[in-house]
Amino acid sequence: MKRTTLVLTAVVGMFAPVMAGCGAADSGSDGGSAIVVGTTDQFGATKTAPAPFDPAYTYDTAAWNILRQTIQTLTHVPRGGGEPVPEAASRCLFTDHASTTYRCTLRTGLKFANGDPVTPADVKYSIQRVVNIHDPNSAYGLLTNIGSIDTEGHDVVFHLKSSDATFPYKLATPAAGIVDPKQYAPKKLRDGFEIDGSGPYLFKPKVKDNTLVGATFTKNPTYKGDLKVQNDKVEMRNYTSASAMGAAFDKNDVDVMLRMSPDQIKSLTDHTPKDVNLTEMPGLEIRYLGFDTSAPVVKEKAVRQAMAYVVDRDALVSKVYGTTATPLYSLIPSGITGHTNSFFNQYGGQPSVKEARDTLQRAGIHTPVKLTLDYTTDHYGAATAKEFQVLQSQFNDSKLFDVTIKGIPWDTFRPDQTKGDYTIYGMGWFPDFPDPDNFTAPFLDKDNFLNSPYDNPLIRNQLIPDSRRVANRGAASGTFGEIQNQVASDVPILPLWQGKQYVAAHTDVTGVEWAVDASTNYYLWELAKGTSDD
Repeated sequence: MKRTTLVLTAVVGMFAPVMAGCGAADSGSDGGSAIVVGTTDQFGATKTAPAPFDPAYTYDTAAWNILRQTIQTLTHVPRGGGEPVPEAASRCLFTDHASTTYRCTLRTGLKFANGDPVTPADVKYSIQRVVNIHDPNSAYGLLTNIGSIDTEGHDVVFHLKSSDATFPYKLATPAAGIVDPKQYAPKKLRDGFEIDGSGPYLFKPKVKDNTLVGATFTKNPTYKGDLKVQNDKVEMRNYTSASAMGAAFDKNDVDVMLRMSPDQIKSLTDHTPKDVNLTEMPGLEIRYLGFDTSAPVVKEKAVRQAMAYVVDRDALVSKVYGTTATPLYSLIPSGITGHTNSFFNQYGGQPSVKEARDTLQRAGIHTPVKLTLDYTTDHYGAATAKEFQVLQSQFNDSKLFDVTIKGIPWDTFRPDQTKGDYTIYGMGWFPDFPDPDNFTAPFLDKDNFLNSPYDNPLIRNQLIPDSRRVANRGAASGTFGEIQNQVASDVPILPLWQGKQYVAAHTDVTGVEWAVDASTNYYLWELAKGTSDD
């Protein structure tokens, strides 16, 4: 049995590999046939979700993983984690002690796919475009602290409205991706699946019935940046089920498998074929229930607190995800600076129907409370339906709730969720960057990702701004502890579990340990066939 295990260590919010099977110390392979990567990620272009790959529209890890290969950003998080380093830029730094002015010098010779030069004006245009379009599905909230952008020669200068030590991380996200103004209109989304950038790969989609069924990433011959591309071509195949992907992998039609099911991971863990390496690493993916705190049935926080008393995370994880997940008692997961088990401290590690009943009785709420839990059927994996069946049973078995569950396709679910159509809904979060700010501000700040009506002035006006003034992120742990305690008390969000990351690859593929990180970001340029020089 051959098995590669990747162990990651958390150091002040950073994840860095410390042990991995990397192959022989020979030269890497840039040539040969395409490396075939299988995934269960699904992408559709519909009337409600017309632009799955436009940086001004998409705020989804799967789509961002396509953009990371094709569109450059000024900075990027380096291999193994750590603070962002220049990518499309040759140098970036704060020029003041208050972390309000950030200057980047653009590399010379950068070109878009059509051969046009990439200029500082294009950088300014691209970022302002995201903010100006202001699509509710997008990540424009990451960029709204920008007061103004100046271009000076080869430099781009960002003047922030308030201090933000995390800004270099935000520039590393696809929301700040540099696009060609000729292809991306200033106030209109680019519908469909085409992408034009200056990143390490050129992108050719394969589409059937307005659904992406595959894509080819071909090494960009004009790419100039900080990334070292280890292959000439990667072919991505999108499968509608993990079993179909697994069958292709068994027949050697697929070299690498991403986004596997819990059952698939267990099978490979128990019986790893000789020609397969299974890479395991801690993950930063979290799942949670979100609440429309303005909805009459959950407006009283006693209802939300009672649900926090009833939910049994251990049983949920055991029945649905096994060893691929662990219970989560905070918005900030284990492994990130400032993590505290606030929900454990307030509601205990085991469910308590008595505490839940007492909480509802003190608030004068009659039981059973009728609720609907909405979830997406096709975005977080096939196990989501089972997860919500288990949650439904837990709440209903308490006799305090009468819960109905409803599954909805993602292209309808996400727009409806942002419009406030759901009272309680299941969501996942794959962080934009590995900092505690990215597990708090997107849910609790103004222009938050969920479009949530929950507003805690202490968090929004004091704690979040205070945390962003601290350049040493470890020194902000106390502030993040206060935020987590406030969330546990008010329960605008109920955290459920934290996932691990797994990648399966045939043994002739190298670089797998670098090709996926704890945030579920893909770096296809790290993959190679044969042996590696690292």
